[in-house]
Amino acid sequence: MPKLQLLILLLSLLYCSCQFSQTSPQPIAELSDMHKVIVREVHQTSNYTYLLVLEGAAENWLALPKMDARVGDTYYYKNGFRMTDFESKELNRKFPVIYFLESISKTPEQIVMDSSANPHRIPKQDTAINPGTYRSDIRVRNENVKLEPANGGITISELLGNKEKYSGKMVRIKGKVTKYNASIMSRNWFHLQDGTEYSGKFDITGTTNLSFGLGDVITIEGKVTLNKDFGYGYSYELLIEDAITIDNQK
Repeated sequence: MPKLQLLILLLSLLYCSCQFSQTSPQPIAELSDMHKVIVREVHQTSNYTYLLVLEGAAENWLALPKMDARVGDTYYYKNGFRMTDFESKELNRKFPVIYFLESISKTPEQIVMDSSANPHRIPKQDTAINPGTYRSDIRVRNENVKLEPANGGITISELLGNKEKYSGKMVRIKGKVTKYNASIMSRNWFHLQDGTEYSGKFDITGTTNLSFGLGDVITIEGKVTLNKDFGYGYSYELLIEDAITIDNQK
């Protein structure tokens, strides 16, 4: 099972503003063998299921897209992504160790290696959610931001209202960092708002090798990419890639 697919699941979890903390746990290792587990506890959140499972004498926590599960159920899975100190805001709980899965089955024969047949795959995104076609559980709060455009730059509303015009081009935007997650797929991810909006959309997402802090007011330059599809049902209508800062105004 490609490592990228597991990272995409992780990305969708990390970006859920209503569910998880802003702290970005670091991936430690992968599991690759078949596991047979018995469910000891089930915890449901808005869009995810957390299972405490018993494998032999060992207990482990698993996280995966929401599914029906009951205490006493037996499941099989292959491949998982191990995280440490992962915190769920919705559960108000920090997991010292948890494994993120893309699928789980009641028989080993049903373990599907191809994500297109995943019995518990991530559903398609709701295209009404901004800034990209995120999963419908992701809610981006419109913060009280009022910023003047950067010199030689454009506003978020200008970009969102004319995205085809800017596709493939470098743009300069000044905004406030409203979300930041580090070290996901070898890059850092951030959200910007500047107080402008277009058709109810007021937030853009970007990637960078730089580190930002929540609340930082920055001016960035990056390449506009439209309909960025990472596969596995996770895509962006608009993404600012490989952003660099022109200045950093705290």
